[in-house]
Amino acid sequence: MSGWNGTWVAERLGVRLADGDRPFGVGLADLVGLAVRRNPRRAHLLVSAVLGKHVPTDPRLVHGAGLLLGRLITDLPAGTAAAAGHALRAALADQAAGGVPIKETTPSAGDDLRLWPAEGEEGNARSSSHLGTAGFGGRASDSRTSLPPGLHSATGSPGAADMPGGAAPGRAAARLRDVLLAGQGAPMGALVIGYAETATALGHSVADALGGAGYLHSTRRPVAGIPPYGGFEEEHSHATSHLLLPADRALMEADGPVVLVDDELSTGNTVLNTIRALHALRPRDRYVLAALVDVRGPRDRARMAAFADELGTRIDAVALVSGRVELPPDVLEAGQALVAATAAAPPTAALPGRDHPVVRVDPGWPGDLPEGGRHGFMPEHRERLDKELPAMATTLAEALPGRARRVLVLGFEELMYAPLRLAEALADLLPAVDVRYSTTTRSPVLAVDEPGYAIRTRLAFPAHDDPADGPGERYAYNVAAGADPSRAFDAIVLVVDKAGDTPGMRAGLLARLREIAPVVVAAVPVHTPVRKGTR
Repeated sequence: MSGWNGTWVAERLGVRLADGDRPFGVGLADLVGLAVRRNPRRAHLLVSAVLGKHVPTDPRLVHGAGLLLGRLITDLPAGTAAAAGHALRAALADQAAGGVPIKETTPSAGDDLRLWPAEGEEGNARSSSHLGTAGFGGRASDSRTSLPPGLHSATGSPGAADMPGGAAPGRAAARLRDVLLAGQGAPMGALVIGYAETATALGHSVADALGGAGYLHSTRRPVAGIPPYGGFEEEHSHATSHLLLPADRALMEADGPVVLVDDELSTGNTVLNTIRALHALRPRDRYVLAALVDVRGPRDRARMAAFADELGTRIDAVALVSGRVELPPDVLEAGQALVAATAAAPPTAALPGRDHPVVRVDPGWPGDLPEGGRHGFMPEHRERLDKELPAMATTLAEALPGRARRVLVLGFEELMYAPLRLAEALADLLPAVDVRYSTTTRSPVLAVDEPGYAIRTRLAFPAHDDPADGPGERYAYNVAAGADPSRAFDAIVLVVDKAGDTPGMRAGLLARLREIAPVVVAAVPVHTPVRKGTR
């Protein structure tokens, strides 16, 4: 597979992927690429093509993959499974090809950027979800949807017809999501727990698929007034301690299975630690492990079965694909030597001394709607979010520079679901725009700007949310175009919560982003929960 973005690592470290079950006709190499970790405990990183963490991805593919994973836990009729599998394969092919080619990906000098602040300045647009407010730069909008010149909504004209061949980017990804939402069965009562930081939005999407499930994700951010329900360790990670901080302890006591969601199952050590901690507090009859890829070996699977017998419970596992990662015995040493010997990739493809404009916009996220599952996210929250998203997407679209044809919505570490859903709504609103989604991360990974490698560029900047474990470096991968100008973004929408919208963010992450493209900063409120329950 010459186009696979794991060939660089496979050739140098001898890492091989072998497929197991392929229920939707995709293999491991379709869903993951390979990169090299800057971590002495684990040499390689499986870089997901559908997670939206390290690789800018169509948000509808990200949400759709999570919905598909969730449907594996409940009912998935044969017809729905076949349609979803076809859409998944088509969406992955679009993703691998870089999406549909888009004309005029770079705005002409001065073209419609007159709506933006001058370079080196930071504008401010205080819009609400009401469409009739005054827009950016004093530009008043009427009661109709008002978008910058050159951008058109899903109900406007032109739209997809502007695209070569009349095809809009993301059509297959949208079909994957829509097939799964349209075919949902009866709601399933369950507690879904996603792992921070990588699987917080994936866990949300699995809970979305189950309909009646409550959702909570682990966190590394302690919150005053919310004592931990429990905690556990992630043994191979660079940042290990996970906390569970439900605002309402009744969420943890509800009947039904616990669904543990991660992007990959490798050894199963983290889920064993989790189940042991949860079972000691509230024993359950069933646990389900849900991961995009399951690469556990026979010994790890046998250990999981013995552990279930020891606890007197049932542990099931579902994945979009299973298989094996075959590693040579000296892979850790070889990986560290490769990190030491490989020159760092160019930091950005920005013009020297160029500071693109920045504008701030209030997306209109309701203050009483949780921005994520750190303290719990319930079915009624999902229903309300679905109603609010179209207006919020319109607010973001109005803030984009005209002629933007490739836009990145960038989330912030654990804050993955809010930017994912905003990006998804923006992509639906603007069918002629190639909207991608990814987030910043704690994970230190080697960047190599060569074809066949999953992490092409790296932006490094200081942590900016006063983390409990102290200051440290954070990263945004594949945001800069590097040596390939076709990967450049015309605009970046940075979605942060108010806890991360700090002077450190403006001096660090934001300063790096504005070297690359115009930036829209959209800060969502941090939901302050009322503590319930005492256990």
